[in-house]
Amino acid sequence: MKNLLTDIPGILVGNAHDQQVCTGVTVIRCLRPMVCAVDIAGGGPGTRETDALAPENLVDAIDAIVLSGGSVYGLAAADAVTAKLGAGGVGFGLVDVTGVPKSPIVPSAILYDLANGGNKNWGEVTPYHDLGKQALENCDREFDLGNAGAGYGALAGTIKGGLGSASYLSKDGFTVAALVAVNSFGSVTEPNSSRLWAAPFEQGGEFGKSITTQSRNSFDLEDWGAAKINPGARQNTTLAVVATDLPLTPAQTKRMAKMAQSGLARAIRPVAAPFDGDVVFALSADADQSVSRIDQLLLARAGSLAADCLTRAIGRGIVSARSIGEHQSWKKQTSP
Repeated sequence: MKNLLTDIPGILVGNAHDQQVCTGVTVIRCLRPMVCAVDIAGGGPGTRETDALAPENLVDAIDAIVLSGGSVYGLAAADAVTAKLGAGGVGFGLVDVTGVPKSPIVPSAILYDLANGGNKNWGEVTPYHDLGKQALENCDREFDLGNAGAGYGALAGTIKGGLGSASYLSKDGFTVAALVAVNSFGSVTEPNSSRLWAAPFEQGGEFGKSITTQSRNSFDLEDWGAAKINPGARQNTTLAVVATDLPLTPAQTKRMAKMAQSGLARAIRPVAAPFDGDVVFALSADADQSVSRIDQLLLARAGSLAADCLTRAIGRGIVSARSIGEHQSWKKQTSP
């Protein structure tokens, strides 16, 4: 386990950034078509192909997800990924007809990083097509956190945001993971303190040594405490992807996306404001329709763990970020 989204079999992640523009793109590549759903909570989202993910619609699996900086300009990154995958014969087709290209299904969401100090004087040619292509080419099981991909130019409240990821292997062998680009309006730290809201969810010292995380007690992510059923018995946007290797239906994948939204609320305050474009995609890596689907309690566990992984991913993205220009990182603000 690498504590990354790529701990889910069949998923690769690639990042690319432009230092001068202070922006970047992240591509989540599905090596085989995967069931996907989306839940949009923010009041100012920017997306592409999300309507296609509704359970009642024709397409029930996707080929990639693109997360990009650049606000509306960043949607061009998905054009490059779609073209590259289509040229390789990847995509959806009702029938195979010679000379008729397939249609890659590539949902995308963007965050606003236009006012972060980078040079945005790109005229009529934006950098996002090239960044999308580079990010796809960089897809691998290993990828950087912090100032990477869609998190390169991100800001989290008044401090530097970033790209984070986390995963969890359950006691009975299924895996849940998350990836997030944190560019929030809300704060990731408690008032008048450098303590991360996400600190109580830290697992295995993944946030690194600091007085902030040392002051918090960790807990078993599968212990629901006093729950009734315990498994033990838009100028700002946070973009996220959660995934599992459990076989989920489109409707179950949608429920996991909805449950994962609570992971944002645990780590960012406030969240889903009118000017946030918060978007959570969910993936089921097992798209074999012949496999019997999971029961509702197991789905509840997967959704709860997805939210926990998302909270942890936010914490990892913040502690991994580096200062850029006048935008100080969390580590810089907490260093003696």
